[in-house]
Amino acid sequence: MHAVQINFLPPPEELSPAEVFLRWPSLADIPEAAAAAGTRVSVIQAAACEARLVRQGIDYHFVDVRGADEAERAARFAARLQAIGTDVLHAHSLGFARQVHALAQRLPRLPILLQDHADRPPHWWQRSHWRRWYAAVAGVAFTATELARPYTNTGLLAPSTPVFAIPESSSRFTRGSRSLARAETGLYGDPCVLWVGHLNPGKDPLTVLDGVARAVQRLPGLRLWCAFGSGALLPVVQARIMRDPRLLGRVHLLGRVPHARIETLMRAADLFVSGSRAESCGFALLEALACGVTPVVTDIPSFRALTAQGRIGHLWPCGDAERLARALVGAALDRPSPEQVRAHFDAALSFAALGRQWAQAYAQVSRYRSAA
Repeated sequence: MHAVQINFLPPPEELSPAEVFLRWPSLADIPEAAAAAGTRVSVIQAAACEARLVRQGIDYHFVDVRGADEAERAARFAARLQAIGTDVLHAHSLGFARQVHALAQRLPRLPILLQDHADRPPHWWQRSHWRRWYAAVAGVAFTATELARPYTNTGLLAPSTPVFAIPESSSRFTRGSRSLARAETGLYGDPCVLWVGHLNPGKDPLTVLDGVARAVQRLPGLRLWCAFGSGALLPVVQARIMRDPRLLGRVHLLGRVPHARIETLMRAADLFVSGSRAESCGFALLEALACGVTPVVTDIPSFRALTAQGRIGHLWPCGDAERLARALVGAALDRPSPEQVRAHFDAALSFAALGRQWAQAYAQVSRYRSAA
């Protein structure tokens, strides 16, 4: 099986091909996951130059699309696909349906599998065009099949289109010594709880603070450590902490932390908490699971998928501080060992596990297209 992955979005023109991998780690992450099970994988990347390089046994073809209109771009991609040969095309992002359809017009027998990357369905007045474009695909992948409902319920995807539940990506984080990580980071607590995410309404930090405040009656040693990027709600969060003696001195705002440092913070934590109201996947949760940290996260489709429907860790309803408090207490008193959490990650969420899932999906969409 030879699968070709295609990225229609060009990187910034000033970046060399080698620099693109540093700016966009997922350019290599997802192909390497697909190759982990023995699938031959190549990548076509829209770019501002022509280049070819090999990394980890994967051929990367940078195709110059400067000055090309949509039809010419499709012709260039189709020519490259014909030159290298492929059994299935793995296209990234449901937002490029028109480009996928244009390719399918030129290569009508090529099975095409689309992967969701936090895409949003088009507005209702655009759906007739998008429905026609999506008809060209032989399968669609989401972290959880429930995430496909906005597309299937509106008829954007035909009922017969296969939908695969494959995590959007994985993580290279590993378990480490908790005591060494705590010594290095200064994190402590019983339990030591970590938050990693933006301080915005979608991540709902205020409900998390309310849940922590309620949990401390049962967990007087609890400490919450918050690493965050953008801080739209930072003044509100700070005010909430300052006016509540249950939170003051117990919640520590770390601010922006380099990504490499997140791994050490994860290793130091007992619990990972998230209040997210929606996620296409949940990369911070993936990283926590890779480090063996027990999750206490919202009951949303992607988190259910990553935690085996809550069998690893605890799920709580979005916006429900009381249920979060109970989940924190339950996780503190009875949680899987770091070894058990990591074993779940290795079996279901690692790059090797994703590779097996992609291999099965590639085989299925190939059969689907052959039978069509």
